Amino acid sequence: MIKMTIILRRNPSMTHDEFVAYHKDDHASLFSQLPEAKQYVRRYVQCHPGNAALPGLPESNIDGITELWFDSMADLENLFSSPVYSETIRPDEEKFLDIHACEFLLGTENEVIPLV
Repeated sequence: MIKMTIILRRNPSMTHDEFVAYHKDDHASLFSQLPEAKQYVRRYVQCHPGNAALPGLPESNIDGITELWFDSMADLENLFSSPVYSETIRPDEEKFLDIHACEFLLGTENEVIPLV
């Protein structure tokens, strides 16, 4: 299984709270309704930082994380190269993301402590 992790940084025109609300409510709904998302995405998780800071660690500049799981690289490529993604999701991302400040990781998970 292929996992795509995206470190998200918001469009500078938005506050963090505006970003979180848009990502959770508007973007998630739009993305999850795509036929290609239903076909190729096995799991979709969003994570947004809380207000707590950890002692001794620097303050984070991350506004959120998206995690997407696919059965194969071909499925990932099919989603992101689809015309519907380009016409619907890409313009929506520009509303709330600073896409050039985001970071992308494609890999496989190495489970160390399994879910019980």
